[in-house]
Amino acid sequence: MTQILVRNLDDGVKTALQRRAVAHGRSLEAEVRDILRAAAPGDAVPSGGLGSAIAALFAGGGLDGDIPELRGHPVRPADFGA
Repeated sequence: MTQILVRNLDDGVKTALQRRAVAHGRSLEAEVRDILRAAAPGDAVPSGGLGSAIAALFAGGGLDGDIPELRGHPVRPADFGA
């Protein structure tokens, strides 16, 4: 097993990690291990960024036809039923 030393960690971060560990019923070390394990899964595919994530979310969706042109129509205020 490998060890990692983290220097210059803010006291507030350490305190928050300790509280989180207590809430999950484990040691600070076990909590940090779990956070790191979740943040760096071994079989993860590198992310392409936000745009790629949004494109993947909406892949396969879309319009079946053209959007009709609205030029020349009068502008009307929205009716909210009030």
